[in-house]
This record gives sequence, C-alpha cells and structure tokens, in this order.
Amino acid sequence: MTPLVVAVVLFAAITHAAWNAIAHRIPDELAALTLVGVGRTLSGAALALLVPFPAAAAWPYLGASVLLHVAYQLALMRSFRLGDFGQVYPIARGVAPLLVTLFAVFVLGEHLGGAGAAGVAVVLTGILGLALWGVRDRTRRPGGPAVAMATATGVMIAVYTVVDGLGVREADAALGYIAWLMLLDGLAVPMYAAVTRRGALLPRLRPFLVPGLIGGALSTLSYGLVLWAQTRAPIAPVAVLREFSVIAGAAIATFLFKERFGGPRIAAAVLMVAGIALLVGTA
Repeated sequence: MTPLVVAVVLFAAITHAAWNAIAHRIPDELAALTLVGVGRTLSGAALALLVPFPAAAAWPYLGASVLLHVAYQLALMRSFRLGDFGQVYPIARGVAPLLVTLFAVFVLGEHLGGAGAAGVAVVLTGILGLALWGVRDRTRRPGGPAVAMATATGVMIAVYTVVDGLGVREADAALGYIAWLMLLDGLAVPMYAAVTRRGALLPRLRPFLVPGLIGGALSTLSYGLVLWAQTRAPIAPVAVLREFSVIAGAAIATFLFKERFGGPRIAAAVLMVAGIALLVGTA
C-alpha cells in the first residue's frame, strides 16, 4: 500500500467514526437512519451527475450491496440501543476485517507478504483489545444481545466490503459505482420510514435535520474513499486499515459521550498504530 492510499483510508476511518457518532447522538434510530440516508442520496445524486455510469457487470454487485447496507444500518442502530458506543462499535468493526482478511486470502487468493500479514495481525489484536475492554468489569460488561447484534453487524460489514471490493473493480468507473451505491442505498431507509411513520415522520426529523444530513455526507465521503482505495490496493489490508476508525470511535466515546478510555484502550491504540506502521512499510 502506498502512503497516499494509507492516508486516504485513515481519513476515511475518521469520517466513518464521526458519522456513526452523529447517528448515535440522535435518540430516534429510525430518524437518524432516515436523515443519514437522505444525506447519502443527495451526495450520491450530485456525484452521479459528474461521473461516468458504472459498467453493466457491476450492477449485480450494486444490488446486493444496497440490501446488505440497509441490513447493516438497521443492525448498527440496534447495537447502539443495546450497548455503549465505545463497546459495540469496536466489536462490530473488529469482526469485519478478520472475516474479510480470511476471505481475501483463502478465497480470492490475495497474498499479504510477511510484513503485511504481521501488520494485519497486530491491527486486529488492537481492535480485539478495544472490543473486549471492560468485559471483566461487571458494571461495564456488554450484555449478550448487544454483543450478538454487534457481531451480526460486523458480519454484514465483512460481506458488503467484499461485494463492493469486487463490484467497484467491475464498474470501469470507481466514482460511478460509489455514486450509484450511495444514491440507491440512501433511498431505502427513508422510503421505509415514510411508509411506517407517515405524518409523524417530519416532526421527528426537524430537530436533527442538520446533523443528520451532515452524517449522510460524511458517510458518502468515508465509504467512497475506501472503495477508491480498494481499486489501488488489495481488499484485505484496506479493510483492516479502515478499522483505525475504532481508535477515533474510542476517542469520541471518551470526549463526547464521557465513556472512560482507560489503560487497555491506550495499549490497544498503540498496537493498532504499530500495525499501521507495518502496513505502510509494505508499500
């Protein structure tokens, strides 16, 4: 991975943690997803007007990805309701890169090399440390439903990461794939909310209109950058490096949500930085 790709993915990770935090701050999970979806659709539509149309071979991947993204968003918001942001977010993000790496190596035949494999392993160890922090503390132990939903969220992340990594390479126009994915993916939840909430929807959206739309724009930027990176580097290390977002998420949980950071999180963050350094060294 080149330094440019690394920098892009790290920036994408920070923006990803930011939009998740914005969604977490909105008490009505359906309202949060609706506003993020509207912001994502508007961003995707604007981009679609400026970039080439994706090739026909990419559309099966786009269709599958839209369904997976909707399921992921619903599972993520449910996770936030069941557990602390600083606990369920690392679990969800930690499961995904492990599964993606295993699939990329054993199914897609990607070769990481010694330093690359070590970097992936060290980063995953750091993510695991963040995910398990506090489990021994009974007062902070995440409940079974929270862990189960966060794990399910991670599985969905892994599947759509692989689907999109393959789809964007078939599109012949990475930006076109990104634009239409965001446009279509963003429509699903607002349409569902319009049907289920009807006249009660708009009053629930108004108090959170600006942060919700900003969250949607950040979501588009974050994932668009990741998809671009997947056209420039193997899927596995990009998926792992993207999970630098758990450090950003831990910082947000500490300073914004007043959740304790603690020594184990600091150690896990140091491990992740060391792993990132190894990944950069494979460029």
